[in-house]
Amino acid sequence: MRLRGTYFLAAAFLLVLALSGCDKSGGEGVANPQPSVYYWRTVFALDSAERQFLSDHAIKKMYVRYFDVVMRGGRPMPNATLRFADTLPAGVEVIPTIFVMENCLRHGMDSVAPLLVDRVLQMCETCDVTGVREIQIDCDWTRTSQDAYFSFLRLVREHLAQRGMRLSATIRLHQLRMAPPPVDEGVLMVYNTGDVRRRNGRNPILDPRDVQPYLNDLASYQLPLCAAYPAFRWQLLYGHDGKFKAILYDENLADTTMYRRVADDRYNVIFGRDIPEMNSDASSSTWISVGDTVVVMLPSAHAVGLVHDALGAKRPSINRQVVLYSLDSKNLKYYNTKEYEKVFSN
Repeated sequence: MRLRGTYFLAAAFLLVLALSGCDKSGGEGVANPQPSVYYWRTVFALDSAERQFLSDHAIKKMYVRYFDVVMRGGRPMPNATLRFADTLPAGVEVIPTIFVMENCLRHGMDSVAPLLVDRVLQMCETCDVTGVREIQIDCDWTRTSQDAYFSFLRLVREHLAQRGMRLSATIRLHQLRMAPPPVDEGVLMVYNTGDVRRRNGRNPILDPRDVQPYLNDLASYQLPLCAAYPAFRWQLLYGHDGKFKAILYDENLADTTMYRRVADDRYNVIFGRDIPEMNSDASSSTWISVGDTVVVMLPSAHAVGLVHDALGAKRPSINRQVVLYSLDSKNLKYYNTKEYEKVFSN
């Protein structure tokens, strides 16, 4: 995907700004740093390309989504539980990861904490996942939900500590300006940095200009951190009025009976129908109409590299462990081997 000259100028300015304001006193890195990946699907099954990627880049940790916690029947309940249909790669540590919807935090999550830990450990035992030393919680909490979330995390951490295990949490950029959660370490999510509703010429998955305002917050953030960088694309659907409608799920945009390509990254809809949205269950879909536009967004390796270096300049320890989001053979083709090696470098 070609980038405009103004983008390069803005990105270069970001890098100069970061390097000129280095704070070498940034917080420490995570324990046992290793090249890592997220696995974010509902069935665990690795194809040959994925296994080769793990081998080529000496991946030693996989943050594997086990299930989500969502509101159902008026209470928090597990949803979209992972099914293991394949063996785990030898020598790779699994960190079970649970995504918690923020609205669950208003409905007695303290009582959920021991149940969540027990469910994760039972899944590990049933599916022969051994050597688990850490669980991760992923939640987009805000200031209004912070107290409830932190109370929940303290209880989860207590239950894990009784078993000699650690707790980590994902940290979004805007959360760097809030108190650190009561966990052992965090993974800074350096993706989904923009707003898909704004067609402002920025890539909503990752744009250096959206990261720059948080660099000083990163330097002083008092929690051991590593960084997670993107290797995925989005298909964003906009109506004929230009308003955002949905993120589509792996549409075949080369199908000329459905789409007409009008630019390198842009397709017009020529046949309307109901299609599923990304990350939704089978009952959730959106109607695409003739005249709608699909915009394909993929952050360039150059942009990822600039952000990688800018974060490292502010907080030298953050890239000692890099987590790629996510391991999926259809995503791995977006960058070449040298570009991946750059991402995984410190």
